[in-house]
Amino acid sequence: MVRKLKFHEQKLLKRLDLVAWEAASGNLAELRVLRRYRLQRREDYTRYNQLSRAVRELGRRIRDLGEADAAFRARCTAALLEKLYGLGLVSSKHSLEQCERVSASSFCRRRLPCLMLRLRMAQSLRDAVTFIEQGHVRVGPEVVTDPACLVTRAMEDFVTWTDSSRIRQHVLNYNQERDDFDLAC
Repeated sequence: MVRKLKFHEQKLLKRLDLVAWEAASGNLAELRVLRRYRLQRREDYTRYNQLSRAVRELGRRIRDLGEADAAFRARCTAALLEKLYGLGLVSSKHSLEQCERVSASSFCRRRLPCLMLRLRMAQSLRDAVTFIEQGHVRVGPEVVTDPACLVTRAMEDFVTWTDSSRIRQHVLNYNQERDDFDLAC
């Protein structure tokens, strides 16, 4: 027999669904990706997995088109590879074989915290996520507060600190590039 739960234990377990919970069976790869890329929502990982599965399936369908449709197949291959390259999911636009390598991790690598780590704007993913949630980072003119933001290759060059960010001021002071006019504003 199990003892009755105390009030605070009931409050903690109120949102937990023990019937549909599936953490132990076969989800080691999922848990590894969630931990490695610091995904806060499991739904993001499942969405990335569905998208990567759809991309691989589309690549297989284009590959399996007959020789009679060679021109159509070439156009579709070029369009798909151009789109995937623009998103940053594949490294080159040369072969349809690149579509088979697209995975959920490919999408996770294009998230804003991972790009900040690659651009050396943060020392760890945890710091990058904190900076984003606090509003220190912008992509182009837009301030981004969601760490799940996917950044394309075109927008990768526009990831910067916001103008009012204290981190930006510290970086400018360290590099001795801070302008006195910026102090007045």
